[in-house]
Amino acid sequence: MKLHRIWAATALLACLGSAVAAQEHEHGHGHEPMHGGVVVEASDMDFELVARSDVVTLYVRDHGKPANTQGASGKLTLLSGSDKAEATLSPAGDNKLQAQGSFKVGAGTKAVATVTLPGKKAVNVRFALK
Repeated sequence: MKLHRIWAATALLACLGSAVAAQEHEHGHGHEPMHGGVVVEASDMDFELVARSDVVTLYVRDHGKPANTQGASGKLTLLSGSDKAEATLSPAGDNKLQAQGSFKVGAGTKAVATVTLPGKKAVNVRFALK
């Protein structure tokens, strides 16, 4: 009886390992932060939000590679407790959009970014800061 359980557990682990490998192969990239922010996947792209009290930066990757943000536009809404702040995101380099100002950011802050890249539909991305 114990031998059957061991074989069943081994088969289950093999299936789970295959599923994880297939998922990594399907995307071909991970979703880890590259700039110390919070990463969210939306519309097959990775958006990494790095929020500081004086500047908010949104990095954009397309299948793991930097996306062209020249000509892109965006709007960011930050919700921290009962405080709400909005900012316009502007291109600030090869794969990033940025807004400068005074922001209340910290653990528990929620953020919603609406980003429009050239030639693409607008994407809404939701973040929860840690």
